[in-house]
Amino acid sequence: MIFSRKRAEGARHARDERDAGVLDTEETPQPPARGPYDVSEAPDAPRLDLGSLQIPAVPEVEVRVQADPQGVIQQVVLVHGQNALQLGVFAAPRSEGIWDEVREEIRQSLFNDGAAAQEVQGEYGTELRARVRTPDGITDLRFVGIDGPRWMVRGVYQGEAATNPVAAGPLAACLDGLVVDRGQEAKPVREPLPLRLPREVAEQQAGQEGAPQQREA
Repeated sequence: MIFSRKRAEGARHARDERDAGVLDTEETPQPPARGPYDVSEAPDAPRLDLGSLQIPAVPEVEVRVQADPQGVIQQVVLVHGQNALQLGVFAAPRSEGIWDEVREEIRQSLFNDGAAAQEVQGEYGTELRARVRTPDGITDLRFVGIDGPRWMVRGVYQGEAATNPVAAGPLAACLDGLVVDRGQEAKPVREPLPLRLPREVAEQQAGQEGAPQQREA
């Protein structure tokens, strides 16, 4: 299933939002310079609501999701040209972030599979870059992690954006404008936060699956 965001109206680059924030008065609480934002501090902007994740509307970016018949999403991938960004969001403890531990586990898993991974410094701190062998050939990956209040967002870039962050362009803008709705219920650390299709999309999908098949005379 694909949600396209190919119109420019209403879409703003997160870095432009950062610049606009200087116009607020000192009495107004300032949101973070950029996202991913917690839902409690996110600026207003058009977004696709997938439950725990809200994806900003960025021109020319397609939101591709894999969901089960109940509308529960197993995978979210943003695509722009030849580049892709796979997103995941996980529960984290209140007291500390978990990206450092998760990153080391990813590095060790890659090593066990015969792929070397290198830590590099990026806009969000320490990232992990690796080159892996897939059925389609050698693929470059770039893992990004952002710790938030009781959550962690993990992004995996593929394509040129995996080796050249500048090429991420609109995908980076999506990450900058991402909103996380963690909810208040207790969850085990690292458990994926629930993602669901928008209600109208889920209802449309259910209607199509439940529609009786017409028989040819």
